Amino acid sequence: MILSRGTKLVLTLLALIGGAFIYVPLAIILVNSFSADKSLTWPPSGFTTEWWGRAIDNEGVRSAFVTSIAVAACATLVALVLGTLVALALSRQAFFGRESISLLIVLPIALPGIVTGIALNNVFTSYLGGLTFVTLVVAHGTFCMVVVYNNSIARLRRMGGSVEEASADLGARGFTTFRLVTFPLLRSALIAGGLLAFGLSFDEIIVTTFTAGPGITTLPIWIYQNLFRPNQAPIVNVVAAALVLISIVPIYVAQKFGDADERAGGLL
Repeated sequence: MILSRGTKLVLTLLALIGGAFIYVPLAIILVNSFSADKSLTWPPSGFTTEWWGRAIDNEGVRSAFVTSIAVAACATLVALVLGTLVALALSRQAFFGRESISLLIVLPIALPGIVTGIALNNVFTSYLGGLTFVTLVVAHGTFCMVVVYNNSIARLRRMGGSVEEASADLGARGFTTFRLVTFPLLRSALIAGGLLAFGLSFDEIIVTTFTAGPGITTLPIWIYQNLFRPNQAPIVNVVAAALVLISIVPIYVAQKFGDADERAGGLL
């Protein structure tokens, strides 16, 4: 499609406006994390690294950070196992209701977080004895599994079944074929999906609010609880800036693995 010069200018302007709308507030948070002021003022009257030191020494921040890492790691592990198994089943087997199951797997990430949170809260409190660390991991696993499943099934569909059929013709059993053929070709997609799942879980707040047990505080929840407390604004800015920077890492690495996966898919 050939676009006119005017159309290109309009599209470029819209892209710049959209980028500014997303990234300027994030940049302001990062700048404010070095502000010498104790309240949220703009522009800052000066700059200091004092608040970063205080955030590191804050016991609540450290505890919430460890909890977020633990929840994200567990949810990612659950998502990798279940998402991969479902993707294998739906891509390699034909059975009644396959498309409906695929829709149900993807649905949690499309639903508003508050709907998912309330639904899971009702199930956990009414039938499973209440909210705990495990319920939080399960809740995060429901939407983390979607990104693993999407990455896996897309890769499996590009692979086709010919390489696995060739392995079976050579005498390899199912698990051997998966270990030596399917998994190596699927590995980059799983790494990308796992990193995206970790990033989603690490900064999730809405579902966490409804499914975290008593005394369980993740980093986003800590930010929300301390946002309007006196003298906490500078530390909250630091934690928010750190959360943004930490979230960028898995997304960037996942994108690199995704690019490698696309190149590998083109060679098959």
